[in-house]
Amino acid sequence: MTEQKETAAAPAAENKQAPATLRALLGEKVGMTQVFTPEGELKGVTVVKAGPCAVIQVKKADGPDGYSAVLIGFGEKRAKSVNGPEAGRFKKAGVAPLRHLREFRVKDAAGFEAGQALTIAGRFAVGDYVDVQGTSKGSGFQGAMKRHGFSGLPASHGASDKQRSPGSLASRRSLGRVLKGQRMAARKGFQTVTSQKIAVIKVDADENLIYLNGPVPGPAGGVVAIIETSATLKKVKAAPKSTGPKKDKMGNIIQAAASKKKK
Repeated sequence: MTEQKETAAAPAAENKQAPATLRALLGEKVGMTQVFTPEGELKGVTVVKAGPCAVIQVKKADGPDGYSAVLIGFGEKRAKSVNGPEAGRFKKAGVAPLRHLREFRVKDAAGFEAGQALTIAGRFAVGDYVDVQGTSKGSGFQGAMKRHGFSGLPASHGASDKQRSPGSLASRRSLGRVLKGQRMAARKGFQTVTSQKIAVIKVDADENLIYLNGPVPGPAGGVVAIIETSATLKKVKAAPKSTGPKKDKMGNIIQAAASKKKK
């Protein structure tokens, strides 16, 4: 007998959309490319396949949890890889097993129900600012020079084996220990990193793709969270149209060339 591979299907409630008040999605980083804006500017962008996600659980302030939040899931997962408690949670929500789960706080959980779908359509638009959070690339255990960018000591005569030394580590005798935060050799990368205030250049709702202006943390294929920016400015301001005379880079007024008349 051949073993049949079990794969997760799409959320059961495909037509049941979650409210757009939750400005957050989970997605997979595809890679980087370049696109032209309608104004003719060439932008370096990161393409992220955002969603579709499914609502797994809704927490309300007047409930046993004491706060309002929405738990969403993204990514397929084989049914045989899910343990009993997880299988019960997905079955109660009415969705297939999902690999990545994340909880987002909301001001009001009214309108959210387990089993609803979250898509990029109507959630993010061109000109929005977003924060992207992911896990940075890991480089393994590194020395102090490579990890922190130390220049090292001069490799001259008499330097011996001190060229790549990190310098003094311990504090004075009254403490006699290494203080927290000391720059030393350790694991480099593989940390949660948030890139803030990234502009949305393009949104492809049919393919669930969002084009972000600039790099985002993590490798291609890594899972990232796209959240409405926490900065005060939520949207890109349009450049003001100039109605005055044209000026060059030095600020001099450019005179219109006089038309030559034929004799």
